[in-house]
Amino acid sequence: MQKKGSVSITGVSRYLPEQRLTNADLEKMVDTSDEWIQTRTGIRERRILDKDLGTSYMAAQALESLLEQKGMNAKDIDLIIVATITPDMMYPATACLVQDSVGAQNAWGFDLSAACCGFLYALVVGSQFVETGAHKRVAVIGADKMSAVVDYTDRETCVLFGDGAGAVLLEPAEDGAGIRDFIFHIDGSGGKHLCQPGGGSLHPASHETVDKKMHYIYQEGREVFRFAVPSLAGVSARLLERNGLTGEDIALFVPHQANKRIIDASVNRLKLSTDRVLINIDRYANTTSGTIPIGLSEAVEQGRIKPGDNILLASVGGGYTWGSILLKWAY
Repeated sequence: MQKKGSVSITGVSRYLPEQRLTNADLEKMVDTSDEWIQTRTGIRERRILDKDLGTSYMAAQALESLLEQKGMNAKDIDLIIVATITPDMMYPATACLVQDSVGAQNAWGFDLSAACCGFLYALVVGSQFVETGAHKRVAVIGADKMSAVVDYTDRETCVLFGDGAGAVLLEPAEDGAGIRDFIFHIDGSGGKHLCQPGGGSLHPASHETVDKKMHYIYQEGREVFRFAVPSLAGVSARLLERNGLTGEDIALFVPHQANKRIIDASVNRLKLSTDRVLINIDRYANTTSGTIPIGLSEAVEQGRIKPGDNILLASVGGGYTWGSILLKWAY
């Protein structure tokens, strides 16, 4: 085992399906309009994965892109963690399917379910294995095929979600680089406001659960919005304060892409300039576990991050789950 030390993201990639579902398309499916959607959410379009493909396909594509980018063999990966709430099936874990697909013969892995906070939670969990010296290379993937659990007759939810995946590689870092701090929370009392009621041990699949549409996303939009705005902003502000930082010290804020109004409220609370905020909800909608790694990948590609930059990640989602990570970029 290597000596305990810092751990950082040393590579990041993404995968997004080619098919686009625009607001104009949705106007033909439900009683909605492009103006209504953009005004309330900031979304213009979202990506949709083919019906005969599952979340593992996107996760594997993102990981293979990362391996190619790093010039690395899949056999060098020690651990694969997949954050998702839309696994291909209840078991085996999506991580098993990804491991087999990319040929990571020396890796073990598992899935982590925390809704929209899944990637952040998985990032911190994965970092512990590197920090303690147990592993040298950990792949953390956030991937969700939300189109598989969206009711396209429900105009309140079908406009909000899209499909996508992002992957990062965690490796030992020089002192001072990498993940510096995090704050996470859960509040199970809020789970009833945002959930997928059917399909688990409480309400296993049956004619009744299918007829009642219990296998689709259930969301009480106003209640979730009321919780999300102060939670996302509050946890991010507390993390900065705990580390003696302000919004001026942050080179890039990568928030979960659930709703443009939630993001704007957090930006105002943190007193950030808009050029320091990653926003892609207009193009991809809410890809749940995929939003933050997809955003990081785009930021790197666009040259918006450089070594030594302070990066702030934050998310809030069903559970309720919410949290924020502060990291110093390493490459």
